[in-house]
Amino acid sequence: MTVQKFIKYTPLDISGKPIDSTYELTLNILENSGNYVLHKDLVRHLNSKRQGTVSTKTRSEVRGGGRKPWQQKGTGRARAGSSRSPLWKGGGVIFGPKPKSVTLKLNKKERQLALQTLLYNKKNSVIVIEDLENTLTEAKTKSFLKMCENCNINSNQKVLVVVSKKTDSLKLATQNLKNVELILASNLNTFSLLKTKQIVLSSLSINDIKETYCD
Repeated sequence: MTVQKFIKYTPLDISGKPIDSTYELTLNILENSGNYVLHKDLVRHLNSKRQGTVSTKTRSEVRGGGRKPWQQKGTGRARAGSSRSPLWKGGGVIFGPKPKSVTLKLNKKERQLALQTLLYNKKNSVIVIEDLENTLTEAKTKSFLKMCENCNINSNQKVLVVVSKKTDSLKLATQNLKNVELILASNLNTFSLLKTKQIVLSSLSINDIKETYCD
């Protein structure tokens, strides 16, 4: 059974000063533990990253081996019909991996429920920065770290920065920071949320999250 929860955020500017406005997220979460939905969505996400292109050759696909190595009887050796038998060096592989699809289907509402539940569970780790995409104009790592210091964001821990659009200055300012992941609100996923310690939302990304995951 799902219940509605409301979360209110007071945004900060890049200098760390509170702004006189609030943003609200209405989340539908599971009343009891939602671990099973999170697990399903996490497995789906990890499976989607697998290529599934690994392949080995069977005895019929290995080149050669058409001639019988020696006669059936009279040599004292074991019977052999092909030099490409899996028992021979250079032969085929028994039950080896073949290309396959490993996708896991998950309903849209289940994916939304998993993400909303995780967002609610991490509500105390969320910081909202007003118009982050347009206010951080300097394409310098130093400028981003200064903003983190002003807003009490620990850049030594995993930080997920969620924006509505990836500006050139933001991409250049964060690309050298190993603990910072920059992601679009439309690409938000449970895997990125699970592994992060702090979540930085731009005020513009909140509307995208509402439209994509909270309809």
